[in-house]
Amino acid sequence: MTGKGEQRVAMVTGAGRNIGRAIAQALARQGFPVVVHTGTDKNAAKETAQAVVAEGVEAEVVLGDLTQENTSKDLVSAARRLGAPAVLVNNAALRRAVDFEDMDLEEWRAVLATNLDAAFLCSRAAIGDMLAGGWGRIVNIGGMTGHCGAAGRAHVVASKAALVGLSKALAIEFAGRGVTANCVVPGENDTVRGASAGVRAGHHGKALPPVGRRGEPDEVAAVIAMLCGPQSGYLTGQTFHVNGGTYLP
Repeated sequence: MTGKGEQRVAMVTGAGRNIGRAIAQALARQGFPVVVHTGTDKNAAKETAQAVVAEGVEAEVVLGDLTQENTSKDLVSAARRLGAPAVLVNNAALRRAVDFEDMDLEEWRAVLATNLDAAFLCSRAAIGDMLAGGWGRIVNIGGMTGHCGAAGRAHVVASKAALVGLSKALAIEFAGRGVTANCVVPGENDTVRGASAGVRAGHHGKALPPVGRRGEPDEVAAVIAMLCGPQSGYLTGQTFHVNGGTYLP
């Protein structure tokens, strides 16, 4: 990473807070300039960007609706201003709680568009630069409910399970061309969520994981940072669970 044009740049969606912010910081510590995305929260994006800059690298902020194709293109354009787009972490997600019998098509499509379509759009926008550089890392952030199910979250469960399949498809398609794709599945973490996420019996429950505590965003981010490093070229198409032993595949 000598010249700015050759410097590998990371893009993190949904990076305004919680795990997304921790991911941006962890990648910055590895020397990646970071493009910080949030939907509309400009202040949160700026705070994350400041945390990235504090690690000694550059940052760009992109705001926008990832279900719209132009936003994914803006993400890659911002990365190009910093160097070579090479790392993409698809973290942005909606985690709404709606009983299945009350779930209409609009609600279903809204969650799948943010959780799954956005990952497709961003990955497709970034893949050309990764292949041109002969190096790339795509990490999709899954959800434990995509593996164990949950009441009142059919759309969330379906979309998170689909991200595992997308990761496998990209891993095989780009194997041998320098680009890896993996899925990281966080367990119960100490994070702040919107009211629409709800609290449901059976959704991880109130019991602590076997390790005796909830996880920290930095612990999830550390796994993602490892997968985005130069030493991880042999790790692709895998699903990594970071949940303190709550779910054992």
